[in-house]
Amino acid sequence: MFKQDQLSYDFAALEPHIDRQTMEIHYGKHHAAYTNNLNAALEKAPAQQGQSIEEILRSLAVIEDQALRTAIRNNGGGYYNHNLYFDILGPNGSNPEGALEARINQDFGNFGKLREKLTTAALTVFGSGWAWLSADPAGQLIVSSTPNQDNPLMVKDSELTPILGIDVWEHAYYLKYQNVRADYVQALFNVINWQAVAARYEKAKK
Repeated sequence: MFKQDQLSYDFAALEPHIDRQTMEIHYGKHHAAYTNNLNAALEKAPAQQGQSIEEILRSLAVIEDQALRTAIRNNGGGYYNHNLYFDILGPNGSNPEGALEARINQDFGNFGKLREKLTTAALTVFGSGWAWLSADPAGQLIVSSTPNQDNPLMVKDSELTPILGIDVWEHAYYLKYQNVRADYVQALFNVINWQAVAARYEKAKK
């Protein structure tokens, strides 16, 4: 059975950038629902029981029942994506350092240019979805976006591992920012914990 990762900070810790009420609903309602619905769907998928969420999402095609595959895709993606999202946020925003900073400079020129690419990816998602910074096994960094609760693990033949995700579903920002997604994305950079992103980067490399 999958469980939500526990937050390392209080619901109000990200204010004024992300408000307490949004955090309470986002984590306590939306993320909890994805987790519960994933576990319910997996009760009907014995072959997937015991696998990690990454293994499940990378091999969705083996689930023959289309309705069950869709349920696991949507709720498994929601579970994985939100665990990542809440993990890479924190009250003391930082900037990339060390090996991650060096790779950002190599792949994008500098951190400012990476931020521009991530912002563009987030703002150009049509409807609901995510913007991603991912790493391949060699350590190369790639910016992408996905619809709904999809993520780079689900892309066919993908070797990418997400290390940062920007949630652009309206439930992530609408209470505070209404329809101004750009203000939310800009504010989010103030509470990204790049040390947590760097830790994910090191695990993604082989």
